[in-house]
Amino acid sequence: MSIATPSFPAHNATHAIDLRSWVVSANQVDTPFPIQNLPYGIFRRAGSDEAFRAGVAIGDNILDLPAAFASGAFAGFGELTHRAILAAVAGTNLNPLMALDAASWSALRQALSSLLREQSVHQSQLADCLVAQADAEHALPAQIGDYTDFYTSIHHATAVGKLFRPDNPLLPNYKWVPIGYHGRASSIGVSGQQFRRPLGQTKPADADIPVLGPCKRLDYEMEVGIFIGAGNALGEALTMAQAEAHVFGLCLLNDWSARDVQAWEYQPLGPFLAKNFASTISPWIVSLEALAPYRAAWTRDSADPQPLPYLDSAALRDSGAFDVQLEVLLLTPAMRAAGTAPQRLSLANFKESYWSVSQLVAHHTVGGCNLCPGDLLGSGTQSGAGPEAAGSLLELTAGGKQAISLAGGEKRLFLEDGDTIIMRGWAERPGLPRIGFGEVTGTILPARQV
Repeated sequence: MSIATPSFPAHNATHAIDLRSWVVSANQVDTPFPIQNLPYGIFRRAGSDEAFRAGVAIGDNILDLPAAFASGAFAGFGELTHRAILAAVAGTNLNPLMALDAASWSALRQALSSLLREQSVHQSQLADCLVAQADAEHALPAQIGDYTDFYTSIHHATAVGKLFRPDNPLLPNYKWVPIGYHGRASSIGVSGQQFRRPLGQTKPADADIPVLGPCKRLDYEMEVGIFIGAGNALGEALTMAQAEAHVFGLCLLNDWSARDVQAWEYQPLGPFLAKNFASTISPWIVSLEALAPYRAAWTRDSADPQPLPYLDSAALRDSGAFDVQLEVLLLTPAMRAAGTAPQRLSLANFKESYWSVSQLVAHHTVGGCNLCPGDLLGSGTQSGAGPEAAGSLLELTAGGKQAISLAGGEKRLFLEDGDTIIMRGWAERPGLPRIGFGEVTGTILPARQV
């Protein structure tokens, strides 16, 4: 099999570093949503009975896409833009837009960039189509039909493996195949999700039989979510050259984990109740086109096995990784009561992932699996080489043996009721604007009574 070249989105006028918007907050240095970003989400005014609808983040505001379309501002753009905006305003999720091709997504992005620039003749038409982000609430950006979670951070896999197999932490297949499992789509929620501490079977070390009760070792996992756009037919595979054209964009993902439940149930078929009670994603989906200036070389240590040909390409190695910072913070009830800021737990980078976005898509379909618009892939926990970059408490506490100390004197081995985990992501480089993902937050409620 020959090595093909993925069709990565190229730089264009929407990436120009000197672009400014008539939406003044989009020009602030620290905004996660400059005009070069333009991520999509689903929103409505908080507390209203309005229909949820598509919007685009711009500075501190959201451009209401159905209202913008009704204003006539999109008249005069080409057929691809017209098709894309009709799909974007078709309903209460982004699946119709996701189902289009990459050329249509790019055409809509270019139209939005033009409409929102300084000196746009459409400013007066669109000014009334803005809703403050502070006044909005969000729904899931897509109807997620299927969810697959991968295990792409070798640092995370090694750290966790050492807890159980100190002399041989990685299983023999890890460096050859992107490991994944099919998770539960119905319990995925948008940022702000609150969920009860899960119940499950655990088997204490000193017990002869398992017991049913609340999870005692509740954890988070810092991940990147990958939303599929146009799908592939059953029985057909997407090559590395095709894979990224079928990715609508990236979001942040917290894949909550019940570690004690998982320890008892995972053999021989892998995670089940330990992973199906909640997963939380950020409300905004950042397109691969917006991230084009923040790509990085994808590398594989020469001492490691090199990918099989169907998972390799020259363009992958040149620019197949994404330089995205990933931050995790903890806000405890005591911090909330005292009015203190959440405490950072870790900072990692998605570019260190052992397997890339394109490789996950190509591998998922190589056996003929048909992906569909709105399907979600999780990257697996993203951890760096150092302890300050560990993407879970399982790593930070050495398997629950070494408590982490918080600024106010509190300690944590695992999460407690009332704790809120906050995750943030952004891409930035000197001289370029910050491309942010916003936040994904989730809060743990007490378990229900058995």
